Amino acid sequence: MMRKLFLLTCMAAALTLRVAAQEISIAKGWKFAIGDSTQWASPTYNDQNWKPISLAHSWESQGYKGEDGFGWYRLHVVIPSSIKEKAYLKDSVCIYLDAVDDNDEVYLNGKLVAKYGGKGSDIKTGNYGPRSYTIAANNPAILWDKENVLAIRIFDTGGDGGIYGNKFTIGMADLMDPVSINNDAEFSYGDNNSLNKAIKLTTTSNYVYKGKLAFKVTDPENNSVIYDKTNDVQFTAGKPFTYTFNIARLEKRSYRVSYTFTEEKSGKSITKTDGTPYVLTPYPSSKPQINGPDVYGARPGNPFLYLIPAGGKRPLIYAAEGLPDGLKLDVNTGIITGVVNQKGDYPVTLTVKNNLGANTKKFIIKIGDVIGLTPALGWNSWNAFGLSVNDEKVRVAAKTMIEKLSAHGWNFVNIDDGWEAEQRAASGEIVTNQKFPDMKATTDFVHSLGLKMGIYSSPGPRTCGGYLGSWQHEDQDAKTYGDWGIDYLKYDWCSYSEVTAKIPNLDDMKKPYQVMRASLDKIHRDIMFSFCQYGMGDVWKWGAEVGGNSWRSTGDITDTWKSMSDIGFNQIADGPYAQPGHFNDPDMLVVGKVGWGDNQHNTHLTPDEQYTHISLWSLLSSPLLIGCDMGKLDRFTLGLLTNDEVLAIDQDALGKSAKQAIKTDNYQVWIKDLADGGKAVGLFNISDQYQTITLNRDENDLKGLTKIRDVWQQKYLITSGNTYTAKVAPHGVMLVKLSK
Repeated sequence: MMRKLFLLTCMAAALTLRVAAQEISIAKGWKFAIGDSTQWASPTYNDQNWKPISLAHSWESQGYKGEDGFGWYRLHVVIPSSIKEKAYLKDSVCIYLDAVDDNDEVYLNGKLVAKYGGKGSDIKTGNYGPRSYTIAANNPAILWDKENVLAIRIFDTGGDGGIYGNKFTIGMADLMDPVSINNDAEFSYGDNNSLNKAIKLTTTSNYVYKGKLAFKVTDPENNSVIYDKTNDVQFTAGKPFTYTFNIARLEKRSYRVSYTFTEEKSGKSITKTDGTPYVLTPYPSSKPQINGPDVYGARPGNPFLYLIPAGGKRPLIYAAEGLPDGLKLDVNTGIITGVVNQKGDYPVTLTVKNNLGANTKKFIIKIGDVIGLTPALGWNSWNAFGLSVNDEKVRVAAKTMIEKLSAHGWNFVNIDDGWEAEQRAASGEIVTNQKFPDMKATTDFVHSLGLKMGIYSSPGPRTCGGYLGSWQHEDQDAKTYGDWGIDYLKYDWCSYSEVTAKIPNLDDMKKPYQVMRASLDKIHRDIMFSFCQYGMGDVWKWGAEVGGNSWRSTGDITDTWKSMSDIGFNQIADGPYAQPGHFNDPDMLVVGKVGWGDNQHNTHLTPDEQYTHISLWSLLSSPLLIGCDMGKLDRFTLGLLTNDEVLAIDQDALGKSAKQAIKTDNYQVWIKDLADGGKAVGLFNISDQYQTITLNRDENDLKGLTKIRDVWQQKYLITSGNTYTAKVAPHGVMLVKLSK
């Protein structure tokens, strides 16, 4: 993966809107070259032969496919002194770069004025994210009212590379830059479905901010204002202003909440918005219910571990009729263990009982060459913690999964980058760093709960975060993973670009995964193999052949509508290649509290966008890997992750990906074939306004499917005629299942 640690030193987060900032756009006019030379920073260097490049897209999508390593951007720009004259504060200049992938050094007229290289300030081990740099307005590198040359040196560790996004500016530091509207507190639910929340106005400045806080609630369907109130506020460093509100009797949809602080002396404003959460998933029944997939694959002769995903009032008593020889069930925990030596399909009847009744489910255990017959359901540490993951956080994730999620089929606990030492043992074996004092003990703990353990590495000498990779130690590492009891390996391209061809051909792209596949095949353990190489070389066409259970089909995701929707709605070419045991991976989930490091925040996706995220990934038969802080799961996020009918779409045994059936400027319809002959259909509103979307059941192979069920609310809908019409919120979804 391309690393995602966010550095903001001048402006606040991009989703905070500031009014009337004095700045100029630097989004256009750039030139570009692949390679690296100190001369390229010089203002006198002749860049006439460099090619123009857009900052709207990565360099891979603009004729530099497969290029990792160094690239340079150059821009000739006049910086007018008028932005300083009109500014309220006149002492500092900010350079804002929307997204840098992965690491950068910024030169202004030949002078290094800013850089971000991450670990040890090494430009090769930095992290993807927006950058905002501050320099003094009297810095001699700035030539006011004259042509300046801005040169940016980029190092890309893999996948998409360059600087790209929506906003690139040079402007004056603003009075409001040190001010934040902190809305990361959870909404709490009161009586009559009311919502309560507290927000804080904070600053790192000793300036005493006085002004007005406007609080407004709007219905996005008709833009009517439901509630509007203005309060006097005052705050300074160490003395925040807290505003607490209550919204009563909300419908099951999201309302737009905005907070606007206006500073009285300067007239400057800052605005932040929320969408109110709404839970569609019904409260779980106390009666027994068996969830999860209908089929599970394992290889003969390897250790078998399966936790029956069952809900209902505890305690539960489990039974399994028809287990193959070599397997045994713990009737109190629902954990099936053992070893099966004989290949074959074994029909099993699972039963779960409590004092309120019993529930049964037909289940097939397939012992053969293919594992991962349905997409992985689990948690990965990266989007929550980045390189700050440790043993304690992993154990919290495992405990939370057992307490709140495993009944719905979630079963993988995956450690991403940051667990490795910086040097191998004298014998050449991979070892852990101080954050994981005993990986075998951690894995044993996870297994004792009936869950599975995942780990991360790179085929290159170093991982994306600068830790040890597996290059030239593949057999040793695979054996170590087997000894630890690992069940899942995420293998990230990263520094492999340093040891292969500069522009790798198809054989070069396959090779590192073939090598590790061969190493994994030497150990007696089922280890799911997840390729992380961003879709290079149309990996979906050969990922199964090379032995992958899943493969990244895109660049990295971030918690924005643009990132999530651009990725999700472009899973078209790879869709037909999804099949049991081999799935496209559009990256991990960004719901809940994410952060890619030590500080987590509420995802920047609105509630409607989060419903779209889970619905679309499920329709695509994607691995669902939770990327939030599992110790802070709120009621809304739990509702997203525990809807068994939605998860059943993802876990459908047919293993097919949905197809884009309808595409307009305002909405899309995606349809997925299901094993029972039904269809799962997502009606997605991709616009900023409410849309009425009509589904014709005489088209797109839907004829004869007369029953229609709202999957999120788990209820059948009453319809007539051959059409179904839904009113869908901005960036929202209606997810339905059609059946005979």
